[in-house]
Amino acid sequence: MTPIRVLHGDPSPEELAAVLAVVSARAAAGSAAREEQDGTARVWADRAAAMRPVPRPGPTAWRTSLWNR
Repeated sequence: MTPIRVLHGDPSPEELAAVLAVVSARAAAGSAAREEQDGTARVWADRAAAMRPVPRPGPTAWRTSLWNR
């Protein structure tokens, strides 16, 4: 994070802390939104996506029943 400078006025420590808390919260929300939009990292980490689908009962179920072993 880049440093924040007070150019005018003389804020109290409480006022400065409040401003820094708001700026930090906005920065964290912005980075979380960017990560959420870019779903490529989650796709690679999702182990359920790599699993084979469970064979469903049907005309070829006897043939595909041993594929998951």
